[in-house]
Amino acid sequence: MFVLVRYRYRLYPTPAQRQALARAFGCTRVVFNDCLQLREECHAAGEKISDTEVQRRVVTLAKLTDERRWLAEVPSVALVQACQDARRAYRNWFDSSSGRRNGRRVGHPRFRSKRGRQSIRLTRNGLALHGARLYIAKVGDIRVRWSRELPSSPSSVTVIKEADDRYYASFVVERDLTPLPVCGCDAGIDIGLVSLVVTSVGEVIPNPRFLRAKQRRLARAQRTLCRAQKGSANHSKARHQVAVLHRVVRESRLDHAHKTALRLVRNNQAVYAEDIAVSALARTRLARSVHDAGWAQLLRLVEGIGRAHV
Repeated sequence: MFVLVRYRYRLYPTPAQRQALARAFGCTRVVFNDCLQLREECHAAGEKISDTEVQRRVVTLAKLTDERRWLAEVPSVALVQACQDARRAYRNWFDSSSGRRNGRRVGHPRFRSKRGRQSIRLTRNGLALHGARLYIAKVGDIRVRWSRELPSSPSSVTVIKEADDRYYASFVVERDLTPLPVCGCDAGIDIGLVSLVVTSVGEVIPNPRFLRAKQRRLARAQRTLCRAQKGSANHSKARHQVAVLHRVVRESRLDHAHKTALRLVRNNQAVYAEDIAVSALARTRLARSVHDAGWAQLLRLVEGIGRAHV
C-alpha cells in the first residue's frame, strides 16, 4: 500500500525565470478570478453552466481577445488547474451552504490578490525533472536544492512564491507505508498554554511561544513599515523584513510541531487527545496565545503521521 504525500524543496530561479514565474502567477490569478466572476453571474441569472463551458470562456475564448491575449504566454496546464481550483472552491461553498457537505462550514470563495503568497499548480504535462533541475513549461530549468530524494515520480507540482520572495516547489508523490515497530504503551495527551503537551505518563513538553519571542522585533518592523511611503524602496525593504520575521515564526512552530508529533507517535502505540474547539477559543481574549501554541496544527500532524505509519 502507498500514501500520497508532499515533498517541498527550495527553488533558486534566475532573474529571467522570476519574470516568467511572475507572469504565470498573474495569469493564473486572473483566470481564477474570472472563473469565480462568471459563476457568480450565472448563478445570479439562474443559468446553469458546465465546467467545460467555464474553461472555454475564461481560457480558450479569452486568449482570442485583445484584453486577455497574454494568457497564451504561460503554460496552458496552469490555467486549466486554476479553473479546477475555482470550481472546487465554489462547489465546496455551495455544498456547505446547502447542507450536502459535512464538517465545518466553508466560506464563500474569495478573489485572489496580487499581494502576498502566489502559486501555480502543474500536472505531468507541464513539468519534468532534468537531472538536478526542475523544468517548468515556458519557464525553463530551475535550480532546486534537493534536501532529500523523491520516493517516486511526482504527479504534480505547486510552485510557490512566499511573501518574503522565496520560491518553493511542492511535489505530490506516492510513498510506501512504513509501519513503525509495535510498542505496548498508549498515551493520552492534554494540550495547554503553559505546557504545550502533558502526557498521561507524566511527560511535559513546554510551550516555546515562538510568536511571543519575536513580538518586539515584529512590532518594531511593523512600525517601520507603517512610516515608510508606499511604493518607495524603503517600503519594499520594510515589507520584506516583516515577511521574513513571520516566516521565522511560522517555520519554527511547524518544525517543533513535526518533531513533537513524530515523537508521540513513535513512542506510543495509540495517542488519545481531547477534542477542543480551537476555532471557538481563538475568538476569546486568549486568541493570540492559542494561535501561537498551534494546537490544531499539532493534532493534525499527530493524526497524519499516525496514518502514514499504520
